[in-house]
Amino acid sequence: MTDEQLTQLIKKVSQEYFGKPFIHHANFNPRLKTTGGRFHLRDHHIDINPKMLEVFGMETLIGVIKHELCHYHLYNAGLPSQHRDRQFKILLKQVGGLRFAPSLKRQSHKIIHVYQCSKCGRIYQRVRKLDTRRYVCGKCRGKLKFVKDLKLTK
Repeated sequence: MTDEQLTQLIKKVSQEYFGKPFIHHANFNPRLKTTGGRFHLRDHHIDINPKMLEVFGMETLIGVIKHELCHYHLYNAGLPSQHRDRQFKILLKQVGGLRFAPSLKRQSHKIIHVYQCSKCGRIYQRVRKLDTRRYVCGKCRGKLKFVKDLKLTK
């Protein structure tokens, strides 16, 4: 989908759900990492995270568009348009927009490196690798040896 097609979609959603025209422009902004979209107060354009369409599909994209249009129309009407405001929450519920964009965080696989002291047997678990030639046990100054890597999934 191009930026022009996105603008046309937002105009259509605005007219259909809000009964008001969207007269500014919209574009995809790949620099948005933790948010679904952004309404700019200065020039009234809307940025949308392209991953909302790529990863989650058209239904989620339209939910994010409705959310940003709530900001747009409330701001243009001179009403409070922040997330915490009552009018925003009521309008968002009326049009069926998303309150929060779905999380884009990937499932990370964390690796824990396990070391054991050859003298006292104390176990060390570290996220970062340790140079066993350089570091020793903090308790008895014994030599450390690598035991295994543990994979943790979040």
